[in-house]
Amino acid sequence: MKKIITVLALSLALPTAAFAAQDNVGGCGAGSMIFKGQSGLAPQILAVTTNGSSGNQTFGMSTGTLGCSQDGAVHSNMRASLFIDSNKKQLARDMSVGSGETLASLSHLIGIESQDQAAFNRVAKDNMARIFTTDTVATEQVVASLREVLASDAQLSRYQTAL
Repeated sequence: MKKIITVLALSLALPTAAFAAQDNVGGCGAGSMIFKGQSGLAPQILAVTTNGSSGNQTFGMSTGTLGCSQDGAVHSNMRASLFIDSNKKQLARDMSVGSGETLASLSHLIGIESQDQAAFNRVAKDNMARIFTTDTVATEQVVASLREVLASDAQLSRYQTAL
């Protein structure tokens, strides 16, 4: 009987956890706050299960608490990662000169506002070697490095969470 309950619980939690794992988060809510900063499948499943089973995400979204936003926008870091993965060569070229269609598209996906576009282009160019450490750098490393670069810039730090 324990095995049946465990399998049932996992079958309900895994599709939700797999969806959440795309952005490597458990969403917003109490579960996400409890397991904040932890990585791996188990904390994600626990965060998603806690959020889903207690109904606290709705409360968090309604009140703007528990790590939830009331801005009405659904955020997905996955789009930027997929874009980078599909356009690494062109993006590296654009970053090396500080302009270009691929760099502009990435800035749009990240949500860079027009008044910050020039700063984004400058920071990308100045840190290109830090972001693209090798010709075969993994997408995850590009994303992590770009996130660090944005975080270290006072004007652009608010965009790091979009990656």
